[in-house]
Amino acid sequence: MAQITDDTRTLLRTCPLCEAVCGLELTLDAQDRVTSVRGDRDDPFSKGFICPKGASFGHLDQDPDRLTDPMIRDRATDTWRTASWDEAFDLIAERFPAIVAEHGNQSAALYLGNPNAHTVAGALYVPVLIRTLGTKNLYSASTADQMPKQVASGLMFGDPLTVPVPDLDRTDYLLMLGANPLESNGSLCTAPDFPGRLKALRKRGGKFVVVDPRVTRTAKLADEHLFIRPGSDAYLLFGIVHTLFAENLTDIEVEVAGLDEVREAAAEFTPEVVAQRTGVPAETVLRLARELSAAPTAAVYARIGTCTAEFGTVTQWLVEVINVLTGNLDAPGGAMFANAAAGGINRTKPFRTGRWASRVRELPEAMGELPVATLADEINTPGAGQVRALITVAGNPVLSAPSGPRLDAAFAELEFMVSVDRYLNETTRHADVILPPPRPVQSPHYDFALLQFAVRNYARYSPPLVPLGERPSEAAVLARLGAALTGQPHSGANGQDPLTAVDELVIAGTLHTAGISERRPELIGANSTEQRIDMMLRLGPYGEWNGGTLNLQVLLDNPHGVDLGPLQPRLPGVLRTASKKVELAPQPLLDDVARMRARLADAAPEVVLIGRRQLRSNNSWMHNIPTLVSGSNTCTLHINPADVARLGLGDAAVVKSAAGTLTVPLEPTEAIMAGVVSLPHGWGHTDSAQTVARAHAGVNANVLTDDSVLDVPSGNAVFNGVPVTLTPA
Repeated sequence: MAQITDDTRTLLRTCPLCEAVCGLELTLDAQDRVTSVRGDRDDPFSKGFICPKGASFGHLDQDPDRLTDPMIRDRATDTWRTASWDEAFDLIAERFPAIVAEHGNQSAALYLGNPNAHTVAGALYVPVLIRTLGTKNLYSASTADQMPKQVASGLMFGDPLTVPVPDLDRTDYLLMLGANPLESNGSLCTAPDFPGRLKALRKRGGKFVVVDPRVTRTAKLADEHLFIRPGSDAYLLFGIVHTLFAENLTDIEVEVAGLDEVREAAAEFTPEVVAQRTGVPAETVLRLARELSAAPTAAVYARIGTCTAEFGTVTQWLVEVINVLTGNLDAPGGAMFANAAAGGINRTKPFRTGRWASRVRELPEAMGELPVATLADEINTPGAGQVRALITVAGNPVLSAPSGPRLDAAFAELEFMVSVDRYLNETTRHADVILPPPRPVQSPHYDFALLQFAVRNYARYSPPLVPLGERPSEAAVLARLGAALTGQPHSGANGQDPLTAVDELVIAGTLHTAGISERRPELIGANSTEQRIDMMLRLGPYGEWNGGTLNLQVLLDNPHGVDLGPLQPRLPGVLRTASKKVELAPQPLLDDVARMRARLADAAPEVVLIGRRQLRSNNSWMHNIPTLVSGSNTCTLHINPADVARLGLGDAAVVKSAAGTLTVPLEPTEAIMAGVVSLPHGWGHTDSAQTVARAHAGVNANVLTDDSVLDVPSGNAVFNGVPVTLTPA
């Protein structure tokens, strides 16, 4: 409940800055400025936990470099000016439809950045842009992050959003690969106070093992840390699978198809063979398999370090194979499926990839997207279907995508570009029009995406805390943009505004499909967006129209959030496979095992590059906050001291890959294994109008990554295990 005085008021909302969905208690002054931030101790999920990112929420909300009005670029002089909303949308309506009319729908492309997963507008209104454009050129940060996990889940369970998460609060044994939740706060595993949950695991007598090329903050908390050569996680997991079969340690509790095929695929990946590839001793591989099998409950969890590698999808598949073989899939204390209150499964046909392919490199589609690694190809290569017009929403692919400089040059060749973004940055500087969203405190918040991966079922809604005034909401910006892209009326002056029109169409269609159109008057909300949220909650698994009690009013009456209980077994109900079983051996993944076998004989590069997550950073857009670019949050190359001496390096080094060259300051540390170096993600702010970010520019690690190297089944970019050479600067 809000506490209000003459000068200040205390309000509640969910933090939108990472995947942990922590509750915040904000104090605002009479000018609507956030003056203090603390964790919401009454939130039943986060219980007061807060990290440096959440504590800096007010600084982000009031960043003086944040755009407040639309911006239009004069291409002749490459200068910017502010514009009215009508003028900005008028220019879009004039230019964009004309390009599409001349060159066809495939001449348009859409790129979606990571923050879209953290906003109501991104969840509910970006699909409008996708349908409006009618193009197959859809790209997002997903193919630079988690697509291997979603492809593996889709092939095994029939839906790419049916992603198992470790039941952290009840497990007895956790094996974690390529994840650093003490700094990331967790990923595809929504768990506020991840550190506290891991400490509780150990306190109750459980065991926690981390496999990583670095001794991360998370590894320091573990019972055991194992170094592994970057990109070899799939080999280690295959060694565990081999052992489970060889020693008859399997205990399968769910209906599966393809067991014999998995056994055959694992046959040659003995602990001795995989030890040579991974650097993990054979006796350790054997012990891990035996411990996973013997533990009362256990879960294997692997994240971005393993996804952004050459065999990312196979790795994610083998994670779940082990969870199945040890009897820990869909079981308390194992790997389980959340049951989100809104936005759950609606797929009726089994998932598959490759429904279409990219024009230039013929890379297959996954989840309706093409790999971001081929976006530059589609812009640069002439011919029918060449991308000439681009929309970006809350993304900075010049810094986040592989071969960043190549993408930077490609954007400069576009005929027209629109960005929905809060900043003038390395990507949006190429736009013709920038449409800024409102301040975070002016936007509603409900975690449609992230609560599908929560370690406990929970729901919380945060209404806007500060009025919008004369500016449109982020939802209205996206709805008006959708109208302008087709040259339709976008101001609402001649009738119903685009936002209300979209919402009414969705509500009417959803209720008609559910056969309850007569219940439309029951929906509540301050606007049509809230009415859509109310409808989704009522139709959800806990909803008033589905035998439960949940609706928007319940969440408004409980602003700290509502605990919906621990995870419960959900198989076979969540399966969307044709067999109605867990598909343990999808053919696309078996096909990729042949590629793994071929790599067994390859000599290991002398030095390889990996990424690095930082506690005070969540992608490039947080580098303009003074409190978040201090301490350890700096752009240095972590390197083992033995490599510094062996290569004769000083304070800096020239790092060269097949894609590019950087000069980087060195930070020698025993925490990284010899033969591996690490650069953090999202830096290189030399072409940004963000004053703090530019003053702490760093270097763009994606100068070194190669957009021609991908994880084959998913099309995901490879950022880890990149061969590099180092010479003195």
